[in-house]
Amino acid sequence: MSLPEWRVFDDADGLVAALADALCGEADAAIAARGAFHLVLAGGSTPRALYRALAERQAGDAHWWIWYGDERCLPPDHPERNSAMAEAAWLAASRIPPANRRPVPAERGAREAAQLYGERLNETGDFDVVLLGIGEDGHTASLFPAHDWGVADDSPDALAVLDAPKPPPERVSLSAARLSRSRQVWFVVTGSGKRGAIARWKRGEPLPVSAVCGREQTAVWLDSQAWPA
Repeated sequence: MSLPEWRVFDDADGLVAALADALCGEADAAIAARGAFHLVLAGGSTPRALYRALAERQAGDAHWWIWYGDERCLPPDHPERNSAMAEAAWLAASRIPPANRRPVPAERGAREAAQLYGERLNETGDFDVVLLGIGEDGHTASLFPAHDWGVADDSPDALAVLDAPKPPPERVSLSAARLSRSRQVWFVVTGSGKRGAIARWKRGEPLPVSAVCGREQTAVWLDSQAWPA
């Protein structure tokens, strides 16, 4: 497991542009080496800007496979679904085939959706890149403090979250163990509201974010507002 690398940018626009370039580079390398690129998407405003940048670059083709780190148990077309946001911002107009885009069936309820997504994840090996955000409480995906993060090697790939502290209470999240089965884990963080969580993480406090590490690299992409002074 790799220690975090801190990458600080002057503003969110510069961060998103550099991140989009880096992601396309990782995709090219993975496809050249293994014939496919497996990417895990996150929700949030900064990832939405990233997905729009990827759309402008016409990123993605039949070699790309799309997964999700977590999902809210809402109807498939609900605007607060991570998959609905990613489809609208990028995927629907991309060259990535629908069969390669693997949303969480969270509309089935947390328990059934976690089981179904776990079965689907058995079809693939390690991810190439995992994109994650960070909450003000140090949560990532839908792994919250005082909840099960699924850190053990024998943890399920997908966890049913029934009592999330943020609405909606029912969610599905990949476990920390499954997220860490990635070559690269990239956290994307912007805004002063995240500064406290970053400071706690840097101090070594036990937070959900610190439980997820890439096998080759863990990078935290931040704008200057999120970086603790």
